[in-house]
Amino acid sequence: MRPEVPRELLDRATEWNELHRWERSELGKTLRRLGLTYGEIRELIPVPKGTLSNWCNEIQLSPRQVAAIRERSSPGSRIGVPVNTQWRRREEIERIRVAARKYAEEHINDGFFVAGVALYWGEGSKTRPDLSLANADPRALRLFINWVRSYHDPSAAFVLKINLHADNDEPAARLYWREATGLPDAEFYRTFVKPDGTGHRKNHLPHGVCQVRVRRCADHWHRTMEWVDVIASDLIDRQVESLGSRSGR
Repeated sequence: MRPEVPRELLDRATEWNELHRWERSELGKTLRRLGLTYGEIRELIPVPKGTLSNWCNEIQLSPRQVAAIRERSSPGSRIGVPVNTQWRRREEIERIRVAARKYAEEHINDGFFVAGVALYWGEGSKTRPDLSLANADPRALRLFINWVRSYHDPSAAFVLKINLHADNDEPAARLYWREATGLPDAEFYRTFVKPDGTGHRKNHLPHGVCQVRVRRCADHWHRTMEWVDVIASDLIDRQVESLGSRSGR
C-alpha cells in the first residue's frame, strides 16, 4: 500500500512555485522518508528525477518500506527500490567520522567545543543529515552559530525557520530573530503557524521558537554526531568516576 501523505505536505506541494529552492529540497526529502518512490514523489511535485535523487541520496529506507515498494511494483520490476550505488559516499562518511572522533578527543578539554557539542546533544537535530537547532532562547542560538563557525566552517551560511501561534506577529518575529541571532540578512523557510484551540499552552511566546539550520551541512552533521558520541561518553565516564570517589570517602 502506498504511504499516506499528510495534508500539510500535499498543501505545500500545491505551493511548489512559491517555495524557495531549499524548501523544495526539504519537501522532496520528507516525501521520500515516508517511503514513496521517486515516481510517486514526482506525481506530487514537478522535480527532475536527477535532482530528486541528489536530494535523497543519503536517505535510507527501512526494510519494511523497501518491501512495501516491492509489493506495489510490477513483478520483476526494481522501480523505486533502492539500489546499492552509494558505497563511495558511505566510505567518505566513515572517513569523516574517524577524523571527527580524533578531533573530539583532541579537544576534550576545550570548554567552548564541549559546550557546543552538549548543546547540540540536547537540542539539535539528530534524525537526519540536517545540522540545525531550535530554541526560544536567542543565547542558545547564538552559541550554536558561533560554535559552527568556530569548529565547522568560518563562512557557514544559515537559514532560519520560526514556529508561531496564530496570534503572533510574523513580520515582527522575523525582525526579532534576525537581530537576536546576529543574522540580519538571513532567509527564512516558510513559517509554521499553529492554530489556537489545539489544547496547547495559552501563554504563547511573543516571538515563537526559532530554528537555525546550516546550509550544505551533511558532512558537518555526520561530524557532529561523532563528536556527540565522544563527548557524551566522556561526560558520563567522568560522572561515574566522581560518584565513585564520593562513595569511597
